[in-house]
Amino acid sequence: VNATFVFVLPGSPGACKDAWDGIIKAQLDYRHMPCNFVEIMPRLDEHLRRGGKPAS
Repeated sequence: VNATFVFVLPGSPGACKDAWDGIIKAQLDYRHMPCNFVEIMPRLDEHLRRGGKPAS
């Protein structure tokens, strides 16, 4: 949504905690190896730089 990353999680507090602790927190840390989400964030809007349409 306008250059904001949105993570959709289940409504259960336990599931949200599991998602944050087990997946999202590590993926937003550039030091997490062997790969992380931060490394690919710049590539997520490549289609816009090539003249593509933004997702609605």
